[in-house]
Amino acid sequence: MPVFEYSAITARGKKKQGIIDADSRSTAVARLKKQDVYPVSIREINAEASLPNQGKSPSFLFFSRIHSSEISMITRQLATLLSAGFPLVSALSALVSQTDSTAFQKILSKIKGAVEEGDSFAAALAMYPSVFSPVYINMVRAGESSGTLEIVLERLADIGEKKEEIKKNLQASLAYPLLMTVVGCLVLFFLLTFIVPGIVDIFTEMQQRLPAPTRFLIAVSSAFKSIWPFLMVIPIVIPVLLHLIRKNDKSACMMDRAILNLPKVGDLCQKINAARFTRIFGSLLENGVPMLTALDISRTITGNRVFFQIITRAAESVQQGGELGRALENEALFPSLASRMIQVGEKSGRLENMLEKTADLYEKEVTASVATMTALLEPVIILAMGAVVGFIVLSVCLPIFEMNQLVK
Repeated sequence: MPVFEYSAITARGKKKQGIIDADSRSTAVARLKKQDVYPVSIREINAEASLPNQGKSPSFLFFSRIHSSEISMITRQLATLLSAGFPLVSALSALVSQTDSTAFQKILSKIKGAVEEGDSFAAALAMYPSVFSPVYINMVRAGESSGTLEIVLERLADIGEKKEEIKKNLQASLAYPLLMTVVGCLVLFFLLTFIVPGIVDIFTEMQQRLPAPTRFLIAVSSAFKSIWPFLMVIPIVIPVLLHLIRKNDKSACMMDRAILNLPKVGDLCQKINAARFTRIFGSLLENGVPMLTALDISRTITGNRVFFQIITRAAESVQQGGELGRALENEALFPSLASRMIQVGEKSGRLENMLEKTADLYEKEVTASVATMTALLEPVIILAMGAVVGFIVLSVCLPIFEMNQLVK
């Protein structure tokens, strides 16, 4: 059913904007007038126009106008309505007005229209691959086939909310150290570029040999004074450079491998990727998705090309009759505990349950590791900044002490 976007005036003279689905433009106008809403402009929304960031992969959802937390909220509400006995079309219709995002309202309306015309819910979701990930679509398809759609949607909402919780915890833990680092660098930059040169000019005019720390400070200050316009461009250049590196598979793989091999940070990244993989893979298996299909979907979730290659090799081994846990055990960058737990799950016939326990374990370890690292990072930053400021003070004071001794 066509979906129309309208701008109208209510009977009280207030402006109103929204969307409405109807068989035709005239039907939409008539329905609005029955609600005492008088359209000023009305246009039909097509699938392409309603899809933000067309052609982008789900990994760019964070930058989309439709946030992943909003998708999780709507998924939870849809599961609740279906559990209460609402038909799918009625539930979707009720949810259209529940979201604040106009773009998401348009998409939900188009999905509702596609379902009304006979498409499956999964097929309607597949029209928007930049909004709904392959995991989301395939789990919905499995839920429709098994008649457990509301249970699957509850599971998807749980996964989305847990992912958002982990991301917010990471952001909250890193916010203060990053703020301290940025502020400290700005203060030092200001001191070395604008304050220190005025002080050291006094010493250079004395035409006497200055202490080594002071000479070093003068050299650094002179360098900062001449190159500071170029330093201002660095925050723009680095993201662009990283984006170009990520676009090339070979360079992106090398960067991902280097990150995974870093001390502490690499171990943390391995746990994060293992948690994501086991969580999604277990959920897909639990909802009836075949193992090879589940592996093919799960390998794209981590966002790390090295892990993508690891899961690909493991899937090839499984396809040839091998065991998943055994194949992952041979991978140096895949956590050994996770591979052993997968082996136990395969042997006991409770792979889905073991995958869920593995995901819970690593998510807790990630939270604890981040808390520990940030607790250590804060005093390290303070000590580093104190050392630099102390060096500046010492470099300025040493010539003054020497002058006092000459006077005596």
